[in-house]
Amino acid sequence: MEIGMVGLGRMGANMARRLVRGGHRVIGFDPNAQAREAVEKDGIAAAASLEELCHKLSAPRAVWAMVPAGDPTRQTIAKLLELVQPSDILIDGGNSHYKDSLEMAKLCDAAKVHFVDAGTSGGIWGLTEGYCLMVGASVEAYSRVEPALKTLAPEGGLLHTGPPGSGHYVKMIHNGIEYGMLEAYGEGFELLKRGPFDLDLHAVAEVWRYGSVIRSWLLDLLGQALEKDPALEHLRGYVEDSGEGRWTAVEAIEQGVAAPVITLSLQQRFLSRQEDTLSNRVIAALRNEFGGHKVENR
Repeated sequence: MEIGMVGLGRMGANMARRLVRGGHRVIGFDPNAQAREAVEKDGIAAAASLEELCHKLSAPRAVWAMVPAGDPTRQTIAKLLELVQPSDILIDGGNSHYKDSLEMAKLCDAAKVHFVDAGTSGGIWGLTEGYCLMVGASVEAYSRVEPALKTLAPEGGLLHTGPPGSGHYVKMIHNGIEYGMLEAYGEGFELLKRGPFDLDLHAVAEVWRYGSVIRSWLLDLLGQALEKDPALEHLRGYVEDSGEGRWTAVEAIEQGVAAPVITLSLQQRFLSRQEDTLSNRVIAALRNEFGGHKVENR
């Protein structure tokens, strides 16, 4: 199928590349000319503006926005609504709050445009491994964009979660769980380091990868990080939060659901900005390994 990709950063560019490799025609837009030039080398047609992108796409259009959550996404969707036509599809693949998605769906519905919220997980590894996609959409919109979704996702990594808004709700909870998992790994390796034995942390991570009940892709990535830097000494244990953990904690409060692990893992990220520990360096390293998130070096 043909699809427009708005935002050619570390996620959007690789998603566009995976789509092209899967036989789809992709037209990409990014305000950064260097980002446009980089993807053109991989067979992705570039547009210098949203207007040009929409002009190059054949109706009915499908446009995927892969831009930062909040105002950038809301402004992008609002601008696209001025350019597209009824029956076109607008997809938000960023980490938007699900309540924002519900509002954007209302705006699109008023314009008779389909809105799809695609919770996307996979980070910088998605190009080769595929992206886990949690997709909120009408049945009609989902069926129309399903060929592209199947190309982006690995086997078993695609779910139509329900109506618009549900995709980003599922992704929000996914990221809240991620916070707790990262914190548990960080605390465990802090204990290994401070214990009475001179342990090889990389070797421990490696042995746990095989047959243990805590093996996971995150543990695989931690093994890679520790192989490159056995004590993660080049990092500061400064851990950002990109929003989803906060939203999950607030949702737990609003729903009256006990979520102490997720909530405390969020609080630990706040604490990381005040002191530097191995546990926080583990989390910082893991976020860099799976998502290419910014780290602060010592």
